[in-house]
Amino acid sequence: MRNLKLFERFKSTQIHAFNSQDSPSTSNNGSPRMKFLGNPKSCSKSISRSLLPHGFPTTELLEPPLDSYLKPIDLVESLSNLYRRIESSSESETSMLYLEQYTVLRSLGDGKLLRRCLLNARRHAIDVPCKVVLSAWLRFERREHELVGVDSMDCNGFAIECPKTCLSHGYDLNLVNEHCKCSTLCEEEFGGDDTKISRADEFSGLDEVSDFSFCVGSEKAKCVRSQIAALSRPFEAMLYGSFLESRTSEIDFTENGISIEAMLALNIYSRIKRVDLFRIETVFELLRLASKFCCDDLKSACESRLASSITDIDKALTFVEYALEERTKLILSACLQVFLRELPQSLHNSKVMRFFCSSEAKAQLAFLGSECLFLLYYFLSQVGMEEKLTTEPMLILLERTREFARTNWQKAVSLHQMGCVLFERKDYKVAQFHFRLASSLGHVYSLAGVSRTEYKQGQRYSAYKLMTYLISNHKPHGWMYQERSLYNIGVEKLKDLATATELDPTLTFPYKYRAVMKFEQKQIKEAFEEVDRLIQFKLTPACLELRAWLFLAIGDRESCLRDVRAVLCLEPNYVVFGGRMRDDLVEALTRQCTEVESEADCWVRLYERWSAVDDVGSLGVVHQMLQNDPSKNFLRFRQSLLLLRLNCQGAAMRCLRMAWNLAASETERLVYQGWLLYDMGYVDEALTKAEKAISIQRSFEAFFLKAYVLADKNLDPDETSCVVQVLEEALKCPSDGLRKGQALNNLGSIYIDCGKLDKAETAYKSALEIKHTRAHQGLARVYFLKNQRKEACEEMTKLIEKAFSKAAAYEKRSEYCEREKAKEDLDMSSKLDPLRTYPYRYRAAVLMDDQRETEAVEELSKAIAFRPELQTLHLRAAFHEATGKLSLAAQDCEAALCLDPNHTETLNLYSRSKDQASSIDNTIIGLD
Repeated sequence: MRNLKLFERFKSTQIHAFNSQDSPSTSNNGSPRMKFLGNPKSCSKSISRSLLPHGFPTTELLEPPLDSYLKPIDLVESLSNLYRRIESSSESETSMLYLEQYTVLRSLGDGKLLRRCLLNARRHAIDVPCKVVLSAWLRFERREHELVGVDSMDCNGFAIECPKTCLSHGYDLNLVNEHCKCSTLCEEEFGGDDTKISRADEFSGLDEVSDFSFCVGSEKAKCVRSQIAALSRPFEAMLYGSFLESRTSEIDFTENGISIEAMLALNIYSRIKRVDLFRIETVFELLRLASKFCCDDLKSACESRLASSITDIDKALTFVEYALEERTKLILSACLQVFLRELPQSLHNSKVMRFFCSSEAKAQLAFLGSECLFLLYYFLSQVGMEEKLTTEPMLILLERTREFARTNWQKAVSLHQMGCVLFERKDYKVAQFHFRLASSLGHVYSLAGVSRTEYKQGQRYSAYKLMTYLISNHKPHGWMYQERSLYNIGVEKLKDLATATELDPTLTFPYKYRAVMKFEQKQIKEAFEEVDRLIQFKLTPACLELRAWLFLAIGDRESCLRDVRAVLCLEPNYVVFGGRMRDDLVEALTRQCTEVESEADCWVRLYERWSAVDDVGSLGVVHQMLQNDPSKNFLRFRQSLLLLRLNCQGAAMRCLRMAWNLAASETERLVYQGWLLYDMGYVDEALTKAEKAISIQRSFEAFFLKAYVLADKNLDPDETSCVVQVLEEALKCPSDGLRKGQALNNLGSIYIDCGKLDKAETAYKSALEIKHTRAHQGLARVYFLKNQRKEACEEMTKLIEKAFSKAAAYEKRSEYCEREKAKEDLDMSSKLDPLRTYPYRYRAAVLMDDQRETEAVEELSKAIAFRPELQTLHLRAAFHEATGKLSLAAQDCEAALCLDPNHTETLNLYSRSKDQASSIDNTIIGLD
């Protein structure tokens, strides 16, 4: 947030609902409990003087951020096109197509999906520089630089990110889960700089077979003529041709600028074909000699040896000049690898940035090729955007990205991002120029940037006309109406915001604007309802911050503090209230709150919030407990679980990395490593960490991790008994009721998979006895499988009555209700959380059963417009197939397969649709 503008700083695709109706700030019927005397305006003035001297946000200062990524006007069509191109691409094209897929899918905000795109791009990369960039990109996406004790050049054990594997040419499609060989390589194969050759020891046995010598001053290097001649054609001509050297036993090399150590090393290499025994300085000399005498194999060996020695910034800065001068791609790649694996810190290193941004380096790097250079600068620009850099070097990085771009999408994304950075710098005229160029390449969303820059330059009507034109000439999107609302006034402005929310409920600005507007109009209850409506399904720091601001205005410091704590759980470095709050907001608010809670009080309150399925409230309590005692590292793990439940995956992984950094024991560290590996998709490795942790010390968390990973391996029903045993072992270990409730809940789920319904019922009831409220859902499932439909419905009703987060409960209860009641529950689920796609699919299926095909497709299309999800796309494809619209069916299948290329049902549907279309075409040809 700058200048009191509320900026979104966190993107998420689906949030499980949080209903604040029973929060400390509200009564049971949802109306705010006013904790101030007199009108809110006078109260807010008194509070703002003590805590917030610069006042509160106003509707005039609110505006949404411009998204800095590509937003295709028809995402389904774009994904369909990408899938077809990837399937028919050549080996040299595939890697860059997966990078394009990564760029297109960024608008969905699905971290795992984006990682898979980068993994595929790296898997198909052939050139060494491209492999280096993509491996560093994967490392950056995992934020491994946040881990204490992990060096930037450390290998994490997987070949696809191994810094040594990256420096080999070619590609291996099986690389994703393959382990690298770093741990098994002999030390001498990658000998350090201190490895030296002792002439007395190493050369003594070689003199007998020597038949000539190279002389450097008064010293001699005795060699074998045939071995030296075999190194290259120039040496062969020198030693066996018509030159004088072919007839003498001593050849003077004093004037060649090569030391005697290098000539001795040349002798050794000619016999054993190894350079890893020599000092780096000697290898450098050998490389110059190899270049001079065209010794290709020696040159390659020297480059590999030098590349493997570049392990820090200082060495990379030393070697990079030589690599550019000699145009040695391998050594340059090794230097780039160090720079990139040090990101984001290296963006703040003046020497590194001077290299990336200088015009001389630009010309010298040209031999890498435009594709590699686009990839390099695109990655640097992405990191800079995430670091929110708006400096001159950042502009140069973006300009380099544009210069090396070759395809339309590459040019569009670089121009659009340049416009976004210039917009942040308030250089509106130049930003407008870049947005226009991006839009001319087909990126329609850049016109939002054009209209925004016009507005900033006082051309409000021109901005309004542009967005109106856009709405009239394209299929309407929520962002179009959101953008036009900025230039509209009065009732028309609110209409645009309502339409934006209807088309795309994921947009946060309309909710925030309406909340602030209602607060300005002294409609306090309605203001809270508006922001609560958003927080129920989409949790972002900016939204929580706004609610905290409103709580502060009405004098509810406790609720304000809770929301601020939750903000800091999501993003610890978030500048709350635009930096306008006094230095330590949490401390200031804590002092003004009447009740100081003990550790026991905090645990009681955490149990209450956890049992009430109040994840935001639980986050606030955990943050408070960590503030009181940061040494309780296990609370960070609890925090990560809460954040995962709220679909804040990035924040959850940050908590796990912090837990790793502060782990007090090896067992604890192994457990956190296991969870991080599991998140990356390395299931077997996560299991190994769990078992190693158990071998050191039996603990609840180690057993729980093992059980969780085993359950994810899709074991046969006969094999699931081992998961039961592991969970039972976990329950024998000391832990708190919160975790044991989860273990019992998981145990019930496994029993259901095994068909042991009575045992599952016992497990769920045991969980409920220790107030694990979510166990109502499992128990309802047991009743349903026992044909006790009424009891199942009643059990879900209990969950709805107890839980703050109700959307999932309503959705689940619909499975146990009659058709009309089910529809009511699903409508309520959609109202609470419009991001849940099952209700749309259910309603569409009902419409299809009633032979209302057009309405069924429209129902699915509503969800796909703002959340193109695999199951929804698959169902719409099936509907299209059923109505004979085979080309549309194929397009939806292709888009779905772009999200998951291995989805069996969609693959079968796609094949069937193409076969039917081909059969129809052949019939038409036959009739002709």
